[in-house]
Formats: sequence, structure tokens, C-alpha cells
Amino acid sequence: MKNLLLFFCMCLVLFSCEEKTPSTPKDLAKEFLIPKPDSLLATGSSFRLTKKTQIVIQDEFLELRTVGIFLANKLKPATGFKLPISLYSEVESGNNIIYLSSDLNNDQLGVEGYELIIEENHIKLQGNSAAGIFRGVQTLLQLLPETIEKKSLQTGPWEIASGIIVDFPSYEYRGAMIDVSRHFFGVEKVKEYIDHLARYKMNYLHIHLTDDQGWRIEIKKWPNLTNHGGSTQVGGGKGGFFTQEDYKKIVKYAADRFITIVPEIDLPGHTNAALASYAELNCDGKAQKLYTGMEVGFSTLCTRNENTYEFVDDVIKELVEITPGPYIHIGGDESHSTKQEDYIYFVDRVQDIVKKYGKQMMGWDDITEGSLNSNSVAQHWAKTDNAKKAVGQNVKIVMSPASKAYLDMKYDSTTTLGLNWAGFIEVDSGYIWNPATLINGVKKENILGVECPLWTETVTNLDELEYLVFPRLLGYAEIGWTKQENRNWEDYKVRLGNQQARLEALGINYYPSKLVPWTKPTEKGVKLKD
Repeated sequence: MKNLLLFFCMCLVLFSCEEKTPSTPKDLAKEFLIPKPDSLLATGSSFRLTKKTQIVIQDEFLELRTVGIFLANKLKPATGFKLPISLYSEVESGNNIIYLSSDLNNDQLGVEGYELIIEENHIKLQGNSAAGIFRGVQTLLQLLPETIEKKSLQTGPWEIASGIIVDFPSYEYRGAMIDVSRHFFGVEKVKEYIDHLARYKMNYLHIHLTDDQGWRIEIKKWPNLTNHGGSTQVGGGKGGFFTQEDYKKIVKYAADRFITIVPEIDLPGHTNAALASYAELNCDGKAQKLYTGMEVGFSTLCTRNENTYEFVDDVIKELVEITPGPYIHIGGDESHSTKQEDYIYFVDRVQDIVKKYGKQMMGWDDITEGSLNSNSVAQHWAKTDNAKKAVGQNVKIVMSPASKAYLDMKYDSTTTLGLNWAGFIEVDSGYIWNPATLINGVKKENILGVECPLWTETVTNLDELEYLVFPRLLGYAEIGWTKQENRNWEDYKVRLGNQQARLEALGINYYPSKLVPWTKPTEKGVKLKD
């Protein structure tokens, strides 16, 4: 912080002789940012975005152009400004610019941290990587009036409070999961979900691609998986699936927002869609009927049949070819119809297949029954003993406790959407927990990060999805990003209440919890349109 203050003073001298943009006194400390930054220093003035503002990127780091384009595109609809993107060497003056730089070399910030310096006549956003700069852009956007989120022309002024923010994440992995198997959500809807995650600095999207009710990813060597197994969903209906080209579009869209896709093929249970598609995957050689119900635990691959491992190898091979991220999620949960010794045998063999193709296996915490490699990852959802087994095998954990982090759980007994088998999760309950102290014997150094899963048995469209996701998603984003000592419910609920206008500007259908002091009276979340 001392070095930043010195830089700040130098910048004041450097730009003191230049023409200044009119500014308004503003207090950065009174902004309601989510996630809460690591440190913040307010300086009492503001930067005004105008049609003459330029976005300037460091010459040596041309990958920042993608971030610059993203920022310009986000600003244009509401402001009407077509902000140019220039190299630093091309700019004659440092006045009225937003400067993006990724040569900071600050170990404290890591890959995703950033420093944001806001003065009356310029903004400097710097970090160690383009990913860090992108996270800082999300903070910058939150500092603008909420109408910046509108897709039609709005009235300014577009002012940003001045000061210095130094910020970096508490956990490496900060994710959410969407289940497209129980009810199918297409490419454009998944892209919208990715935008929600990016807005609050989340960096992983786990896509649950297969289950009893539907197989949603094209496997070219096994085409009937989608032709037949992808043809329905919970309650019936046409289902759907992603072609490999569709999936690549999702991966690219996420990557442009510095979000990594984690694909899940749920095995050896939750496999009725596959068992209905290919008779040879069944121990008796007879194909199952398609399934549109909600029960779990009845299906299993034939784990002692070599055809099963040829199938799994083919699926993982094709998935790896279109997945640049490090993880392949193999599910592994609720395989109640698989004998324990067969389940362990299966997990160990599939782990080797994933490793053979250069990826790390991730699975629900049930997989800790097997002998895991230290680079595999266990996702805790149910049994604390399984989390402890992961620690005992030197395996990192992603924390997704169902009673705290499952987005498909109802808020309370009056909620019509969602389930309640893991209990009710009101907004405060979803926020007030510490991943590093939730389970005795599981410490912060054992935890890779946090993920909030959304299962879609009761979710059929985007409005329903948003109602269960918002506003709880913001809390999970903060749990993953903000230090535990900087988090408390009394402070958070005020900041969350002040996000109301932004949620409504985005047209998000949110749950108006009575525990949150929203900034204006509301009885229900309403999908607003421009």
C-alpha cells in the first residue's frame, strides 16, 4: 500500500498541468461492492467517463485487447460512447484514459488480483495477468451507476469514485454448477449464466452433462447417446443436447471471461440415459427404457465388463479434445446399485483413463472410497467422513455442502421452486459459513475452493433458474473471493440490498428475502425489460 500511495502522489504531479475533466466529490468507501475488496482507500473525488475517454492497453501485453474490447462493449449500450482502444505508445496524453497494464509482478495479487487506481483524470488498472485485469474491470463496472447494465441508451453522468483498491481472491477455485441433464438449457442460456458468474469474479463453471434423464454432449463414436439418450428430460419433453461445436462455443465464451469449463459425465450411477442408448452397456445386454422421473440411485454401468471401459475411454478422449481446462468431472455420486468393491474398482480405473489423457479427475466426495492420486479433486457435498478421507489421501477439496451451497434448495417452506431434502437455505444461511472451519480436520490449505451447484429437477426456464440462483450466488462469490476476516452478515446484507437496482437493471428475477434491507420496497422479484 505504501508503494501505491507513492505512485498515486507521482500521478498527481504528472497530470496536474493537464486539462481536468469536471469531477464530483464522491466517497469510494460508501460504494457497495460484492465481493468485498481486500483493501480500499477513498480520496474523495471522481473520474467522469465521457465520449472522449480512451481505453489504453500496455504495448507489450496485447492479450489485454480482449479485456479492453469487453469493457468497451459493456459501456457502449447505456452510455452511447464508442470508446477507442489504443496502445500506450500511441497516446499523447494520460488525460481521460482508462489504462490497462499487466506487468505488475506483485506476488501478493497472484494470477487474479488487481490494483485499481482512480483519479480525476485517469484510471489505472493493473495486475499480473489479463485475468486479474478482467476481475478489476468487474469492480470498475460496479462503481458506475447501475444503469450501466441497461441495453438501451441511458442518461449520465457516468462518474466513478476516486481512490485505490487492492484486491485478490481468497480461494483459487470459485465456481458454480448448472445441471443441463434434468432439464436442458441451450448455448445462449448457458452464456447468460456465464455472464452472471463473471460479474461477481467467479472463475469456474461446472456443467453436469449427463444423468439418468438425458445425455447432453455429442460423442461422435457413440451417436445414439444424444440421438436417443438426449431426447427427453424430467417430466418428458424433447430434451436436447450440445453438439461438440456448441460445446466449443461455450468454452470459448467462458474463456473470454476467464472462466474455465469443468464438464461432468456422471459415472457409474446416474447413467440410465446411456444404458437406454446402448444395450451392450448393460450387464444383461438389454437396453433400459428412457427415464423422466426424479428418483436416484437405481442405475449403474456394468463395472466388470471391459466394454464399459472402452466406452468410458472413448467418451473421455473426445471430451478432453474439446476441453482446455485441467479437470474432467466423473461424477461418482449416489451409485447405490453398484457393489462397493465394484465401485472402487471403477473409480480407480477411470482415474487412470483421465490421467492418461493429461487431465485431473474431479468427482463428488463418494470417490474418496477409491485410491486417489494426489492431483485428483474431491467435491464435498454430503458426507464429512469423505472429506476427511480426501485430506488423508492428500487430495484437494472443492466445498459444496448441500445444506449450505445447493442453489436448488428452497429458501423456506413457502418457496414453490426447488427441493428441501438438504433443508432450507435462506440468504443468510447460504452466506454465514466458513469453508475452512465447516468440517473438523479440513483446513483452508486442504481446500481448492467453493462451488454452488444448481440441480434442475424443478427448474424449466431461465426465470426459474434466476429465482433460485439470485441473490444467493453473490454470497457464494464473496465466500470464494473475500478473506474470512473481512466477511460478516451485517455488513454483507446492506451491500446486497444496495445491489437491488443493479439486479433489476439487468432484468434478473431474484428472490426478495425479507432478511435483506433492499433499497426500495418489493414483494417479489420481477423480470424487468428495457
